Amino acid sequence: MALALVVAGILALVYRGFTYTKERHEARLGPLSVRVDEKERVQIPVWAGVVAVGAGVALLLADARKRRK
Repeated sequence: MALALVVAGILALVYRGFTYTKERHEARLGPLSVRVDEKERVQIPVWAGVVAVGAGVALLLADARKRRK
């Protein structure tokens, strides 16, 4: 879980969001075919990436301390 948080946080800081296809519109008029894809962009705030990396590192450190005992 800790490594997943660190990786997700780093990806959020590098890419700052992701794009996905929301909906398709298709129309066929005889031999003509028209298709429109609507793309949406989701912005991920910088603070969310920093919090994810920090939480992942904190979990890794807590696990390392627990294993020492």
